[in-house]
Amino acid sequence: MFTSNIGRLRFFFYSLGLFIAEAVAIVLCIAGTIGFAGLINSMPGPSRQGLAGAALIVSLIFVALRGNIAWRRSRDANGSGWILWSYIVFSGIYAFLQAGTLLVIDFGNPESAPGGVNLLGLAIFGLWCTILWAKPVAGSNINELTEVFDFEDSLPAPARTERTTASVAPAASRAAAQITRPALQPFGRPRPAGFGKRGL
Repeated sequence: MFTSNIGRLRFFFYSLGLFIAEAVAIVLCIAGTIGFAGLINSMPGPSRQGLAGAALIVSLIFVALRGNIAWRRSRDANGSGWILWSYIVFSGIYAFLQAGTLLVIDFGNPESAPGGVNLLGLAIFGLWCTILWAKPVAGSNINELTEVFDFEDSLPAPARTERTTASVAPAASRAAAQITRPALQPFGRPRPAGFGKRGL
């Protein structure tokens, strides 16, 4: 499950699902520690250390999950290793900066948020798009790439085999009919039809 190749569509939906799950997990961390009112009204510093620690642990878990699907997608498309590792390393740095932002941000002063977080987020998004649009290499397992749409799920394997054999048989008979040609006549003038030597 965590080692198979994945195509573009599955990578997109997996990434979207992990993004939503991480956002929900961060919200639960805030609600389970100091609450939203406490976060807004609290001063930056030690009072938010529990929240920042919980958010960092949750973010690193999701970095590992995103790294797994990015590795599987990159292997499927034979992508560059430096793009994959840049994506994973930048995501880890972003997790630390995100936890640090929760620790030091002053909601009364929006400029207190570090601007480098947004730039790093754009870089991560660009690397993610590069991994997403990478083309699968020749010889990739088509079942891995198209298993999202199971067109023949209602047919068991023997039925699919019989149907394939039945479709091949008419094609073979048509090819044999095309190859069959009328016999060629011997060289010279054709003999007239009728009885006897003179065609009477």
